Amino acid sequence: MNPLPNADVLDHIRDIPLYRDAVERGDFPILEKPEIARGFPDNWMTPALESALEAGEAEFVLSTGTNHARMQLIRPPYFLLRSYYRLWSEHPDLGASWHDGARRVSLTTVLATEHVARVNARKPGATPGERWLDDRTLYLNRRLDPADWDRAEVERMLAEIREVSAAHPTGAYLLDCSAHHLAHLVGRVDAWGLWDRFPRPSGIIHAYEYAPLNVRAYLRAHFDCPVVDLFGSTELGYLFYSDSKSDSAADGGYRPYLHDMSVELIPVEPGSGIHSLIVTSVRNPYMPLVRYRSGDCVRTRDGSADPERIVSFCGREKELLPTPGGPVAQADLDARITAVSSRVFLHQLQLTGEGRCLLAYTTFDDEPLAADEEHQLAASVGALTGRDCHAEHRAHVPIGRSGKYAWLAPGTPG
Repeated sequence: MNPLPNADVLDHIRDIPLYRDAVERGDFPILEKPEIARGFPDNWMTPALESALEAGEAEFVLSTGTNHARMQLIRPPYFLLRSYYRLWSEHPDLGASWHDGARRVSLTTVLATEHVARVNARKPGATPGERWLDDRTLYLNRRLDPADWDRAEVERMLAEIREVSAAHPTGAYLLDCSAHHLAHLVGRVDAWGLWDRFPRPSGIIHAYEYAPLNVRAYLRAHFDCPVVDLFGSTELGYLFYSDSKSDSAADGGYRPYLHDMSVELIPVEPGSGIHSLIVTSVRNPYMPLVRYRSGDCVRTRDGSADPERIVSFCGREKELLPTPGGPVAQADLDARITAVSSRVFLHQLQLTGEGRCLLAYTTFDDEPLAADEEHQLAASVGALTGRDCHAEHRAHVPIGRSGKYAWLAPGTPG
């Protein structure tokens, strides 16, 4: 028998058609993404939801589709943004700046920028291409691949950051980013000597994809401010965060941010130490999710299923690589790379044939690793995957259509 939600959750879901059978049986199996879509929106419709849609208190939206097929959702307007702002306002490293009026500059995928422009285009008197989401947040990126940023584009982004900084009495602003995108910008600023045009942020928040350990360290080496990792999703909002205290702890870790939520960890395979993240949430009153498989994987500091002991959001469940030693997650490969060299920036593991793989990598200084390091890297990745591995320096690792990097890929021509 599967766990029964508490009375508060049952009160939220009792009238929703999707859950009717589970409520009657008193048995709630794991909710998979296809079940959410099957019969949508009728499977979610209640008289209260119909009234909310008519009154504009609820709306239909699509998830971004950067990590899985786009999902139809029903939620209050600005649901995700309000979740984000609330967390920032309460975060121990960010709250003071946020309450002091610091604005948010967002450097992430071009899909996010285009989404903001589409939302703004529907507003009366809209300016085409407007990238201010509201009075607090400006989106910067206009290119799919940050490797394509030329000097003019970088100087345009830095000028916009200066304008945001200058609008605050002390120059404070918060830099929200994909860690990869910010690392690309730092590399350009370094190469072209533009640091005098780049006001330092009061805090950096990476929140849109897995941030490799080398990239996190690279950002910390260039900025003397808190660098915070947030974990969440379009359909759930934000669930966990790091802060300066958790980062400085010997074993790292994340702090839960689970108002109106609870989580379970279920092993993906006995003994693997990797767990599926299962979430129950009534934070979105129009689409409460009970025992929902988010698709994300985590590791805990002792391998247990205790959510309080999470130390790594280690990748997507659908991207786990089967190996003779058990499933391998994105963070497992990342840890092997970091242990060999802190110079590796981007990487992609390409499965090139039966029992073989190629690790394509770039470096922060664009120079290949020394031959002995490259050999050590290939040996370590080979031991992890159970495949013969060859490591190869590249000038460029391509970005996906979503604006995110794939760590695992079928074999592709060099």
